[in-house]
Amino acid sequence: MLPLLLVSMDVSVLYFAIPAIAAELRPGATAQLWILDMYGFVLAGLLITMGALGDRIGRRRVLLGGAALFGVASGAAALAGSPGALIAARALLGVGGACLMPSTLAMIRTLFRDAAQRAKAVTLWTAVMAGGISLGPVLSGALLEHFWWGSVFLVNLPAMALLLLLGPVLLPPSRGAAAPGRFDWWSALLSLGAMLPTVYGVKESAQDGWSAGAALAVAGGLGLGALFLRRQARTPHPMVDLALLRRPAYGGSVLVNLLAMAATVGFAVFLTQYLQSVLGQSPFEAALWSLVPTVGVMAAAPAAAAVARRTDPAHVMAGGLLVAVAGFGRLAFVDPRTPLWVVLVACACYAAGLVSAMTLGNERALGAAPPERAGAAAAVLESGQELGGALGMAVLGSVGAAVYIAAMPDWAPPAARETLGGALTAPAPVLTAARAAFTEALAGAATGAALLVLPAAGLAYGLLRNRKSAVRGGCQRPRPGEPGD
Repeated sequence: MLPLLLVSMDVSVLYFAIPAIAAELRPGATAQLWILDMYGFVLAGLLITMGALGDRIGRRRVLLGGAALFGVASGAAALAGSPGALIAARALLGVGGACLMPSTLAMIRTLFRDAAQRAKAVTLWTAVMAGGISLGPVLSGALLEHFWWGSVFLVNLPAMALLLLLGPVLLPPSRGAAAPGRFDWWSALLSLGAMLPTVYGVKESAQDGWSAGAALAVAGGLGLGALFLRRQARTPHPMVDLALLRRPAYGGSVLVNLLAMAATVGFAVFLTQYLQSVLGQSPFEAALWSLVPTVGVMAAAPAAAAVARRTDPAHVMAGGLLVAVAGFGRLAFVDPRTPLWVVLVACACYAAGLVSAMTLGNERALGAAPPERAGAAAAVLESGQELGGALGMAVLGSVGAAVYIAAMPDWAPPAARETLGGALTAPAPVLTAARAAFTEALAGAATGAALLVLPAAGLAYGLLRNRKSAVRGGCQRPRPGEPGD
């Protein structure tokens, strides 16, 4: 849990630190975007490579090596004296994070052979990951009230030092079956080349709308992805087992989690802006209020796992996704008079439903993967979630932007008609109209999120339900030889 918490927090820890970084390092607009995004780009691009490497040389070795690199990169980021140095440190943090994330999930697969114990462990894993993403802005805001911006990176060092001390004692060696031949570096390069431009192009489209550059990046990434899949189909020892992806228990879980992550990440941007720019809350106050839905997550994920042990997990996943649809459905009718508690309860509903379904999807996918390929299987699962987050930002961001522009009156200044940020310094009538328009945009994004999650519920029920399991004592158990199917 130590590395998982820190890696997930680093996704969001810079949200409030950017103004202080900009004041001291004075990065340009492009450099500022790279400071924010470099970590996620490198992390997404190297997940599959590091997962496969852990299967080959040992997951504990990759985990501890990633922890050491993460600690060194955190110190370098805290002491960076220029935008370029900070961007390079964030790239190293991404490499370290890519070593840590699949190793933690893969070791759960090998440490917990009993399905019930593994389900509890995966529930904890998912809850810690969601909690880390939520805690990142809060921790950042608290540190920045008392220390300089580098403190948001230095907080990683004690946890990584503790992991390096305790890991060799508490974590057993974990590796897959001995793989003949050399490591497939060509596949590693192709997976990096596929993920980086795809995620970059999708995120660019979310920020600035579709352009020729963004479309070219996505097309190039998809082309390299096709070459990667072709190589995996032909090489005798592939980095990604395509036969595993074709199994409904695994491939279906990857697809369901991708759609759930798209809704989660895509809508979170609107909620943050709503709390700060529409309701007028300070960044730290907004971060604290955004923790309220996490309470629902912490309660729902263990409850869903407990119910799934007594019935078909696919039914629980589909039910959780339908709860999320109901939460988004309520948010689709938000207006300027809606009380904050109603918004937060609806957010708690969708967050609880999505995280419960993703928890069971993670466990189902791990159960379907052979232990010797657990690292690569976990990496593909997490890569799908990274790609889903980027797609969610692009799709729901485009929907929200279109609704906002349509809702703004023609008499508003051009800058205010484009974004809510452009209206914050405008006269009161313009700002009032912009806040009402953004509330409509939030409702439109919630509708889009519901439309993403609804087919995921159908996929969970159609692809993942147990068809070959015998019911014994009220529990459905897979037949011997068919783990997770």
